[in-house]
Amino acid sequence: MRSFVAADFLTLGNASCGTGAIFFCLNYLEAGHSAFFLFGAFALLPLALLLDVADGAVARRLRRSSPYGADLDSLADVVSFGVAPAVLGFTLGLRGVWDAAVLCVFVCCGVSRLARFNVTAAALSEGTGKVKYYEGTPIPTSLAIVLVLAIAWWYGAIGDGLWFGRYELGPAHVHPLVALYAISGAAMVSRVRIPKP
Repeated sequence: MRSFVAADFLTLGNASCGTGAIFFCLNYLEAGHSAFFLFGAFALLPLALLLDVADGAVARRLRRSSPYGADLDSLADVVSFGVAPAVLGFTLGLRGVWDAAVLCVFVCCGVSRLARFNVTAAALSEGTGKVKYYEGTPIPTSLAIVLVLAIAWWYGAIGDGLWFGRYELGPAHVHPLVALYAISGAAMVSRVRIPKP
């Protein structure tokens, strides 16, 4: 940790927010569905995004980065924008076998997207050190799903009453709302080019 720079600590803050959101979800399930815990989970994920944006801004402003920066950023993003949104969906009622399979695939798509970015970043920057575009949607776009879940929770549409209901599909059930995770995962691993700010 002695080689870390200021931006790396912001990245660790991002990872801590994602981890805290997961812990809040677990507490929500354990403590009889206390709204306080879900509010905490919903609040920490936008904070994780702010820290994710801030770490890059601080590194550029101070012109200091560590050799760990890019990998730390990707690992933190997997926790905060991959695992935490999936756990949040599961907490709010996406608990069918098919739901769980889609949530797992969603996380794997996020991991794959970040790995692809890390491997291709040097080639995409064409020697300038700045990547001009993303391939696939960035993993923080999963916060759009978190927003939909927050609205559903606010209006009391959780559990089997989750928007669009629950349907039997073969030997298990599925909630159509889980399609948001499938679409997001597919967009992350797509070849769509998105200009990088």
